[in-house]
Amino acid sequence: MKSAKSIILWSIAILLSLLIGIFQRMTGPTHPVRGREVINGESIQYRLLRSYTAFDNLPVAIKASSAEVRAFLVHKRYKSDDEWIETEMIRNGDYLEAKIPGQPEAGKVEYSIRVQINDQHDVLNHGKSIIVRFRGKVPAIFLIIHILLMFLGITFALRTGMEALRKNGRFFGLVNWTLLIVFLGGIIFGPIVQKYAFGDFWTGFPFGFDLTDNKTLLALLFWIFAFFFKKKSKWWVLAATILMIGIYLIPHSVLGSELDYKTGKLKNKYSFSDKIPLQPKFTS
Repeated sequence: MKSAKSIILWSIAILLSLLIGIFQRMTGPTHPVRGREVINGESIQYRLLRSYTAFDNLPVAIKASSAEVRAFLVHKRYKSDDEWIETEMIRNGDYLEAKIPGQPEAGKVEYSIRVQINDQHDVLNHGKSIIVRFRGKVPAIFLIIHILLMFLGITFALRTGMEALRKNGRFFGLVNWTLLIVFLGGIIFGPIVQKYAFGDFWTGFPFGFDLTDNKTLLALLFWIFAFFFKKKSKWWVLAATILMIGIYLIPHSVLGSELDYKTGKLKNKYSFSDKIPLQPKFTS
């Protein structure tokens, strides 16, 4: 009977973790913008990227079968003094295509697509521009381990909280495992991934205000408290679990690394941050 209850609780924890992971991914600032719009009777479909590999030219494409449809890519480096550049997209079968010049790690570009059909002009994505951030290449092994550990972290946190809610629940060992997994995933492999992607191991407190780093640090602190006070009160365990859920519901990469093109520094770090070499400004 105990084994059956344990299997059920683990299954619930895994299912909730999957749902939280999907929510975090779908609401994050790096998830592609997808849509379908009808302009002047013509159907236009698009999947516009918001994250791409550093220094590689970003492909931008929309599907518009009618030869009457013309499209123009409008872009500039994010929060820079650059002039907007407008480039007509080239037809390739049913698609209209163009490219945005690649940027350094943490560099961002703001772009939109203006569609012209005869004399009618509209901007896709309901007139809203899109921000794409460029990232360095992360070795697959580090990325896989990091993602797996972060998934296990919320799964073990949920399972630990469930056990703490049970009468005479045996959650001491689960607290230990959760703390270890959060430490490995967020404090060891997280910084390794960030170093490859954006050039810095850590941009949270006390060096900066990266939200991902800071929420990881906060989660670790609460699980440390839960570890030391678990025998005195289970409320520390429940508090750590609730905080963990709240943290995971925050979209990933919000207030993350961002290159300031005016200074050549990461905006989420203090003034002693090293400059990142910039590519030449856009040319028409």
